[in-house]
Amino acid sequence: MKALVKTEPGYNKMVLKEIPTPVPVADEVLIKVIYTGICGTDIHGFKGEYDRLKMPLVLGHEFSGIVESVGENVTEVKVGDLVTSETTFSTCGECENCQKKEYNLCLKRQGLGSQVNGSFAEYVLSREESVHLLNDQITLLEASITEPIACGVHASIEKVQVKTGETAVIIGPGPIGLCLSQVLKGLGATVILLGITQDQERLNTALELGVDDIIDTQKEDPVTKIKSLTEGNGADYCFECSGAAPAVVHAFDYLKQKGTLIQMGVFAKNDNLLDLNSIVQREINVIGSRSQKPSTWEITLDLMTQKKIDARKLITLILPLDRWEEAFEAAIAGSEIKVVLQPNQEIPLEGSE
Repeated sequence: MKALVKTEPGYNKMVLKEIPTPVPVADEVLIKVIYTGICGTDIHGFKGEYDRLKMPLVLGHEFSGIVESVGENVTEVKVGDLVTSETTFSTCGECENCQKKEYNLCLKRQGLGSQVNGSFAEYVLSREESVHLLNDQITLLEASITEPIACGVHASIEKVQVKTGETAVIIGPGPIGLCLSQVLKGLGATVILLGITQDQERLNTALELGVDDIIDTQKEDPVTKIKSLTEGNGADYCFECSGAAPAVVHAFDYLKQKGTLIQMGVFAKNDNLLDLNSIVQREINVIGSRSQKPSTWEITLDLMTQKKIDARKLITLILPLDRWEEAFEAAIAGSEIKVVLQPNQEIPLEGSE
């Protein structure tokens, strides 16, 4: 099968090549990948900035497809099913986190596209427990970005419980931030999205999707604007989705007393400057939100079924796998909102060039 392989550490080091098609055993499911999204961590991997990769490795962990074959212990998933999948491939199954089905925190967890081969290929192996069947209300294209939507659901519904009437600031209008904004609007929150001048198209899309206010932090003072929008109090929540150190410096300043910062973005380097005294003096809460867990996917797919998330609006470029270099260039440049690759083209390239 064709697969996009990160061959070794360093910038790029990516090759589209033929590798053996995996054969599912036990509880494994072989999925023919139809669509697969490029994530921020894939970009970190491309740049050689992500130290969790076990190379050589097929990157990619956001995807949808058709079940090609199954292992002998698979009981619910069938050949021909339309599916998406969580990113967890294996865990220890014994730790406290595994017992609670919080697989995202298992210390021995192996993830698709990070420790085992992922979805930038014609086929990908997953485990049955991670596979989710799609109903006819969710298209394969929409399902390919279930994972980033689930990140927003985990952060806003499971890590904190955002309520109607509360105000949330989102730092970063990338795919994660835009997915999160839709989840928050569905919860009845007032949403303020922060970006920079080059993000203007994404900020405009956010307004179309229902965000209440946008701020170009290179043209306006975000602290002053947020204070004016919240009667001088500050926001209840700040969700950091950019993974950019300069963007997080003033995160506490956006919050009210006893407000909560939820860190979602992954940083290339640990050189972030936060006023830690604010945690004490203003009783600020800081919460990490890593990936998602099985319960998150159930909530997410239900929201997508109810059309409370417009996933299709976020996908702005679709290219076949053999044009992966163009796709990565667009994703890195930020000229598109969500870039999706199509390894198998049985379905016409919807919205492609």
